[in-house]
Amino acid sequence: MNITCGNALLAIDQGTTSTRAILFSNQGRILAVRQKELKLLYPRKGWVEQHPVDIWKDTLEVCRGIIAHAQKNNIKIAGIGITNQRETTVIWDRETGEPVYNAIVWQDRRTADGCVEMKQSGHEPLISEKTGLLVDPYFSATKIAWILDHIEGVRSRAEKGALAFGTVDAFLLWKLTQGKEHTTDITNASRTMLFNIHTQQWDADLLRLFNIPASILPKVSDNVAFFGETKPDQLGAAYVIGGMAGDQHAALVGQGCFDPGMIKATYGTGCFALMNVGRGCAISNNKLLTTIGYRIGNDTCYALEGSIFTAGAVVQWLRDNLGLLADAQQSEAVARSVSDSNEVYFVPAFTGLGAPYWKPDARALITGISRESNSAHIVRAALEAQGYQSRDLIDAMAAECGDAYPAKVLRIDGGMAGNAFVCQFLADMLGRTVEVPQIMESTAWGAAALAGLHCGLFDGFDDISRNWVCAHRYKPQMSENERDKLYAGWQHAVKTILN
Repeated sequence: MNITCGNALLAIDQGTTSTRAILFSNQGRILAVRQKELKLLYPRKGWVEQHPVDIWKDTLEVCRGIIAHAQKNNIKIAGIGITNQRETTVIWDRETGEPVYNAIVWQDRRTADGCVEMKQSGHEPLISEKTGLLVDPYFSATKIAWILDHIEGVRSRAEKGALAFGTVDAFLLWKLTQGKEHTTDITNASRTMLFNIHTQQWDADLLRLFNIPASILPKVSDNVAFFGETKPDQLGAAYVIGGMAGDQHAALVGQGCFDPGMIKATYGTGCFALMNVGRGCAISNNKLLTTIGYRIGNDTCYALEGSIFTAGAVVQWLRDNLGLLADAQQSEAVARSVSDSNEVYFVPAFTGLGAPYWKPDARALITGISRESNSAHIVRAALEAQGYQSRDLIDAMAAECGDAYPAKVLRIDGGMAGNAFVCQFLADMLGRTVEVPQIMESTAWGAAALAGLHCGLFDGFDDISRNWVCAHRYKPQMSENERDKLYAGWQHAVKTILN
């Protein structure tokens, strides 16, 4: 298929475990994919880092691969969209572009003790009111402060205006524009614990609280904007970067969740469920996060978010650490090889428990093991955990919104959305229909769609929604009694950790 009139879109999808470039048609059809795996570093227990230089080199390599493919096939690229792992923190030198330290990944827990002290000092209500977030090592603020305080000379350089901070989107934009643009989008900004989601500005009170100089912060933009142009000596031409959003917000767009009450959940390394709550900005009473879903043309849509820190990563752990699987794809067949989990429950809190518990020091637990238990029961319990964790989130959302936004359908994407066992168990445990889209790359497609809005390929949300097609629909098959019985076992396992 030749596209000659500039209606293809390039999405840069920089994730926790890989960097990808995906070329889409304006109907969301994937024309080409290039991917590089990204190494995670674990220098100490609870610490998770990446090499920012590797993130940049991999991004350049996959983009060049896509552009070469496009040129070979006479495909014209209309624009670029960027989406990224959120909260991961990079600080670099404004002159050289060199990072002052490794990227501290969103999963990193090194600042957990400092977060406890902040809560004990009574700062969490103010932080939550301003940011919609809870005090947790997950977010960027304490990561920034750690780098400023622990890497020699960094604080003085930052205070002199010599350094720049950014989440991965801003770091890549800086590199792609060769230092011309130091900008983030509003969704990534809203995940730093430094951004006031009401005034939609960096908050002076929070900067003082975390002792972070404002000079290191990027400019904040809408999700659809002129973010800058790539340089010809990097990608061979000046491509306009017209869309940018954190990965979960991009997936909200890619899944077409533009109406209040619509929910999407992405099952990747972790699982993140976002419910569109429209223009209202109420702070959650159920330990959910209030975040900015997207802002386009200064029109802001908010979302409630539930975060599960370990989803697909548990399958990797079963494969790599226990050797129970030869590859992740085997997990479905292994889970189906037994009729149930034999009352085994697996709470995969490798890096703490997220919503609605927010217990950063929690650790994983496998409970209910008996003489009859075997490896298949453990694998099945790990997959069932996705349904239980998701029910924790969706029940909290239902309690938050009541009858205002009755969520009858959950749209899902990510690697585990390809696992039919997980999808059916989700539907059974939630008592709701689960839909899997035809465009499985919802995050990358969302970034591409934002760029498409900027360059005029799409007139608005309706154009994007028309491209959403359901590929698989799973309806609940489990009785309510069975559902409640299984979920009670999960709640008991979680209480064991919490206590």
